[in-house]
Amino acid sequence: MKIIVTGGCGFIGSHLVNKLVDMDYDVHVIDDCSADNNKFYFNDKATYYKESICDYLKIESIFKDVHTVFHLAAEARLQASIENPIYCTNVNVLGTVNVLNACKVHNIQRIIYSGTSAVYGLTENFPTNEETVIDCLNPYAATKYSGEEMIRCFTKLYNIDSCIFRYFNVYGENSPVTGPYSLVIGRFLNQKQNDMPLTVVGDGFSKRDFIHVSDVVSVNIKAMQYSKKLNASIFNIGFGKNYQIINIAKYISSHIEYVPSRQGEAKTTLASIKKAENVLDWKPSIDLFNWIDNHK
Repeated sequence: MKIIVTGGCGFIGSHLVNKLVDMDYDVHVIDDCSADNNKFYFNDKATYYKESICDYLKIESIFKDVHTVFHLAAEARLQASIENPIYCTNVNVLGTVNVLNACKVHNIQRIIYSGTSAVYGLTENFPTNEETVIDCLNPYAATKYSGEEMIRCFTKLYNIDSCIFRYFNVYGENSPVTGPYSLVIGRFLNQKQNDMPLTVVGDGFSKRDFIHVSDVVSVNIKAMQYSKKLNASIFNIGFGKNYQIINIAKYISSHIEYVPSRQGEAKTTLASIKKAENVLDWKPSIDLFNWIDNHK
């Protein structure tokens, strides 16, 4: 069975590609390798197309005879979206429409969309469920939510089955660890290993719900294998616990340095994952602090 993974050379996408290859699927990856990552990841048993999802004419034919599309390609860094909202909109909205249109043309069975919990913004509804009012604080959240809306639209108009995941804070092996847009757990561990101070943003009192990348991969596989229609159902993907950033930093190292706060970020995230548990029969398995113990 032929599968497409957009953004399959990045952090989450590469883990998904490896799992799909291990399951003997015919995996095709669309990724222009333009993200601000430390490196990109490839699997010798997958087929790669170095193309942008913004270029419809370059990607459309790749969708021929495809069963399922995992759409992860995005401008996925909050601060980068604030600095360059036009590029963010092109990738996250126009790029998503291009992927959806190719799905329509080639009668794709299902598209699985990697969205973000950033759409909940400054909600005080904790744990946050999928019915929570949307409150986008930055172009990243707004464009990813626009992508959700296009998914819903194409599902209604063209009967493309779909589901939408709203990821909370994903961490794990191969996450970006340097630069202003690195992910906090990977950055802390990299700083510790290089005898550098751990850079904590603001006062460190922000609380985040962290989910390991392998748990993210497992729920994507569950959605692909789900036997009924998903009809653009939304699922929160987190662990269902949250932790203060400063406490995580202190657990890893006593050498801490504070850096200025960033605009457009929520203070607290905490997922209600009951819907994913009940509908997809999925439950996260990797505890954050146990994983840190094995990697610090």
